[in-house]
Amino acid sequence: MAKTLYRSQKKKIIGGVCGGLADYLDMDVNLVRLLFVAVTLLTALLPMAIFYLIAWIIVPIEKSSD
Repeated sequence: MAKTLYRSQKKKIIGGVCGGLADYLDMDVNLVRLLFVAVTLLTALLPMAIFYLIAWIIVPIEKSSD
């Protein structure tokens, strides 16, 4: 079964993008968040903020397992 990138509903703080990316890459969600913050600060905020907003809009929400 192929992996699918989605926005996490369980591991979200703002939009679930980092949580879904962590699931997709099989990484710890806190490590992904720290890396995201570090890259955001190193790129003067704007490029990664724009990336996050675009990902928030484009990446589908995780289907619930109810």
